[in-house]
Amino acid sequence: MTTDTTENVRRLRCALFVDFDNVYIGLRRLDPAAAEAFAESPGHWLTALETGSDADGEFTRRFLVRSCYLNPSVFSQFRPNFTRAGFSVVDCPSLTQQGKSSADINLVLDAVDALAAETRYDEFVILSADADFTPLAIRCRAADRRVTIITASPAASAYRAVADTVVTADELAELVKHPEALALGEPVALIAPVTVEQPQADEPAPATTGRRRSASRESGPAQPSTAPTTPPTTPPTTTPARRALLRLVGAADRPLTGGVVAQAAQKADPSVLTSDWHGAGGFFPWLAQVVPELGAASRPAPGFVWDPQRFSEADLPTAGGVNLPPLQRQVVDVTDIPNLPTERYRVLLTALAEDASTNPFERAATARRVRDVCQAAGQPIGRASVNNVISGVLLSGLDLTKKTTAKKLAETWADNVVGLCRGGRMDLRSQDVAAIRAWVGGGLLKG
Repeated sequence: MTTDTTENVRRLRCALFVDFDNVYIGLRRLDPAAAEAFAESPGHWLTALETGSDADGEFTRRFLVRSCYLNPSVFSQFRPNFTRAGFSVVDCPSLTQQGKSSADINLVLDAVDALAAETRYDEFVILSADADFTPLAIRCRAADRRVTIITASPAASAYRAVADTVVTADELAELVKHPEALALGEPVALIAPVTVEQPQADEPAPATTGRRRSASRESGPAQPSTAPTTPPTTPPTTTPARRALLRLVGAADRPLTGGVVAQAAQKADPSVLTSDWHGAGGFFPWLAQVVPELGAASRPAPGFVWDPQRFSEADLPTAGGVNLPPLQRQVVDVTDIPNLPTERYRVLLTALAEDASTNPFERAATARRVRDVCQAAGQPIGRASVNNVISGVLLSGLDLTKKTTAKKLAETWADNVVGLCRGGRMDLRSQDVAAIRAWVGGGLLKG
């Protein structure tokens, strides 16, 4: 791995492999404008991927290999765009009656060749949600190479687990439309220091309040940390622990327990223990001082830490969740769907159907309105849970720009969840499928 000793910035030699058909089709279902931006301006999002940071500090990427695999009989109009951006475009025409192209095998063969090449590539970046690439990712990691996976649709948990970094479909949609604002490997949000509101006389002090990407503060049952109410006006920007936590929490697909985040801080800066968290007296007070951008709640135990621009107290496992039987617990673990009880799924699906029938669909605004309706009904359902359901039904082919019903939404969402389970190699019996559909369908599919 090379390092710029003058500026102390690492420079990674990278190999980039783009499964065009997979990414474009996935983005088109999720956000048509993002799909067009991805296909028409690859140079823009490629530039955004050239910088990043992790627990070891800042780095830049030099994409020595830029390979794009596409079906020319379907997507030939986009070929010149990638050629102009410096990609080697490999035509992968359909070879079967089912329309299956040779993109997967060509991508894998080229990646294996890159592993064995005289040039040592520090990182392999794969743009695809196809779980067939899991063995390739394992092979890369076994060779001590970083692996970054960028998906445009739900990826199997085993596929995500073998990656050092995962960029989700939502993050990719923002990346391709706003390439100048995002950098792979950095938290998508968490960029502006925040101040702590003074509590009322009879209220506990919140750990942080933050700007949200057009979202108001969400309330939930979790009790925030009673952290010091005057964090530094200019929080440290270079401490190893701060960088590690921004990287960890910014990349997380859910709120993390306090213990996990505290361990990451200790690993990055062992002096926090010998100094009693630098005089703060505990992890959560220290967190509010050093990384005030993060949302945090020390209660209920074990405490949680999250990115406030994507999650809130309502997204905590103890906020809107339910103690699940073994089958449903496995579904949540394998698919990452919201851990909501049946009645909350009913409220969410009903609110989404009503909103889709009365308002123009726009993902961010729709999710915000549905979240507000759910919480006004006394259901602590976070925006992340709403976004998860919206993405699931969009990727399953349901058009939310048209009027729909709660039952149709429930059917589509349940089919999506069952598909994710099977993609995760869960062995489902007929009674298991029925139980999952009754649960995630909010009871709307009975009979």
